[in-house]
Amino acid sequence: MPVTATDPGNSRTRSWWGWGYTDAHPDDAECVETGALLPGTLARPLPIPRVADLAIGSPAVEPPPSLAHLVTADPEARAAHAMGKAYRDVIRALRGRPGRIPDLVARPTDDQEVADLLDWAGAHQVAVVPFGGGSSVVGGVEYRGDAHRAVLSLDLTAMDRVLEIDAVSRSALIQAGALGPVLEEQLRPHGLTLRHFPQSFEFSTLGGWLATRAGGHYATVRTHIDDFVQSLRVVTPAGTGTSWRLPGSGAGPSPDRLFLGSEGALGVITRAWMRLQERPRYKASASVAFTDFQRALDAVRAIARSDLAPANCRLLDPGEALLSGASHDGSAVLVLGFESATAPVEDRLTIALDLARAHGGTGEAPKANGGAPADAAVSAWRSAFLRMPYLRDGLARMGAVVETFETAATWDRIPALIDAVRTEVGAAALKATGHAATINCRLTHVYPDGAAPYFTVAVAGRPGDEVAVWDDIKAAATDVLHRHRATITHHHAVGRDHRPGYDLQRPAPFALALRATKNALDPHGILNPGVLID
Repeated sequence: MPVTATDPGNSRTRSWWGWGYTDAHPDDAECVETGALLPGTLARPLPIPRVADLAIGSPAVEPPPSLAHLVTADPEARAAHAMGKAYRDVIRALRGRPGRIPDLVARPTDDQEVADLLDWAGAHQVAVVPFGGGSSVVGGVEYRGDAHRAVLSLDLTAMDRVLEIDAVSRSALIQAGALGPVLEEQLRPHGLTLRHFPQSFEFSTLGGWLATRAGGHYATVRTHIDDFVQSLRVVTPAGTGTSWRLPGSGAGPSPDRLFLGSEGALGVITRAWMRLQERPRYKASASVAFTDFQRALDAVRAIARSDLAPANCRLLDPGEALLSGASHDGSAVLVLGFESATAPVEDRLTIALDLARAHGGTGEAPKANGGAPADAAVSAWRSAFLRMPYLRDGLARMGAVVETFETAATWDRIPALIDAVRTEVGAAALKATGHAATINCRLTHVYPDGAAPYFTVAVAGRPGDEVAVWDDIKAAATDVLHRHRATITHHHAVGRDHRPGYDLQRPAPFALALRATKNALDPHGILNPGVLID
């Protein structure tokens, strides 16, 4: 059935240079307080950058009259579409070095307008960088180099409607430009939800999730957006195609899989049929403390191999637990959560807690009356999780270098991988800065055969040279992941920052096939150049 919905509206101002909303950024005093945690940071924070201080020239091209109403050359819009939200992007903005700023920003409203823009760009050597919420942390939405005459940022957020709901099949046709809250607000009256909640939920779109194969909040089973896809519609310079809506298929290589994770290099995802769920009525959560991190890993592995399927199964190492406020005694903390639309989940939580306690964990069981106990550690972790990107920007203003990266490996490699990251990336940070780095780790997603560790590296940088330090740390991390046969990314995409690791990871015949596909679908080489393949 067709869906009529209103935009939930949001009067808050998005930051053009940093994460999230401007009114949530740390003030100068909080920046100084946070910076004091890392010896060697600046005495006072760098000033908040202004678009007026950037050298934004006139566009190198003009759109034809037929497309002019879709396109703007406004300096603020161009600056806001110049980069994503990685540390590297934030510090470049703070230092007034954002890189190449798009000549134009386009906001199409339907598939035909997307196709018309691609036709024009191909005929005039204009690079096209698809843009959703702009939350990329891997250099996925910026243009690097000078091989093209001009750069067009293709902003899909005007295409943000739930077009149709199939209640019988419990799925919905949704335009790719819908931001997380906009999408969920339109599904709510129907008692349904996509229930895909990455950390960037407020600031990223369905199309962005699909194009990057984004991971969500589910720690087990439905860990990636892939698991919710029924069908995709993709506009390419070579034509537009829509895959069939199917619950499953064995008919050769999947057309959806070709475009999931393609990051706009092969085509522009404009809409998708997505599998939905009923909203959960039952929830329960608890935390478990461990004094031995290896035993905590064993506990998580046991839970992942059970049929309990927790929605949340996050293991925080002692440093991560301390930083989030989940623990103050040097313990590692496992955050467990269960949810269901159909049945209480306390029994599943009780069994998971029993498994954790069998491996040396300590934690409170759910209350006997069917309710879960209030858990300060769970609440503290959840608050810190949402606040952390803002604090990262505060540290950037203090001249600190903050790198985060995630990976996945089989269980037999996990302990050595974590140790190697601490040792080798820590050594690289010390060599680059002269300061000892803080390196924390958490497991964000877990599987019967492996897990996804997520690392945070924070260290005082070299004033004015923070990007070079970041590059050194990133290179060391990439080398460690490659030697341990751990993926260059589990859920943040490849972009441009992970290209060296991706080039090493993918098999050579697949690279040939990908390059041939790129040439066939994008013969003028205009779509997000430099991402995935040259």
